[in-house]
Amino acid sequence: MSTTVKEPPATTHKHRRTKREAHEARTGWLFMAPFAVLFTFIFVIPIFVSIYKAFFQTRVVGGGAFGGGDSQQVFVGFDNFAYVVGSDVFWAGIGRVILYTLFQVPIMIGLALVLALLIDSLILRHVTIYRLSYFLPYAVPGVVAAIIWMYIYTPTVSPLNSLFDAMGVEFPIDFFSSNVILASMANMTTWTFAGYNMLIFLAALQAIPRDLYEAARVDGASSWQIVRYIKIPMVRGAALLAILLSIVGTIQLYNEPAVLATKNTWMGQAYTPLMMALNTAKGYITPSGDGPASAIAIMMAIIAGVLAVIYFLTDRKVNGND
Repeated sequence: MSTTVKEPPATTHKHRRTKREAHEARTGWLFMAPFAVLFTFIFVIPIFVSIYKAFFQTRVVGGGAFGGGDSQQVFVGFDNFAYVVGSDVFWAGIGRVILYTLFQVPIMIGLALVLALLIDSLILRHVTIYRLSYFLPYAVPGVVAAIIWMYIYTPTVSPLNSLFDAMGVEFPIDFFSSNVILASMANMTTWTFAGYNMLIFLAALQAIPRDLYEAARVDGASSWQIVRYIKIPMVRGAALLAILLSIVGTIQLYNEPAVLATKNTWMGQAYTPLMMALNTAKGYITPSGDGPASAIAIMMAIIAGVLAVIYFLTDRKVNGND
């Protein structure tokens, strides 16, 4: 006597699948919740607070001929933005960081790519040591790195001074002159971030299938041809990311000029836009307070975004990815 096994209805399978997918979705959101909460409080909320404060100024209300009165937040509309847009000091700072970006970022990205290609090649042994040594400067806090380099740049105390004395020459370069100081800061930033960008390129290089290299060698390609026609074209995405991050970072240039300004007072308190924003918030620049400082920060963000978009669109057009 045969028995027949009844198949469960299709609706039962669908119900089980839907229930499982809902459980996986809840689990995913649960794991993401700590990041989402921190991201909201550390990043999203401060942005909206900054935008809100940009429409206010701290002013003294009340009092008489002999002073007095209370400091209050007064709504001023777009006055803070009008002040920033019409400020020659702000645009001079923007000009400095754009000039800084134009010659510092290509050098840093090129150096990072070369280091990544060296590590990815079969030339170097003990790759872990080289990878760690290249990345180590990034682990040094920015202010500490700036102080170290200022010490190296100062002729009277620099460890290089004894070397030049032994060679019978004076300290050859004034690293603090107005014509050189941007290059001095660029050297500091490149030393710090070349290793960081090297890791971005190295991750992209190691994601390339090794079969492509073997196929190229079978076809008679040299090591240089593999680098030129396979490796470099396939890390374009990593290069785009590194350059976009660098553009945004250089607009926010602060540690290096702030430390160097302690020795070179001619730089002033608004040498870069971020220095201007922080010194405005501290009350060292008039109009002062959170309102004008927030307006400066928002204008910096807009300019950084515009430059990033311009580079992104230019990259797509030049490389035929329209």
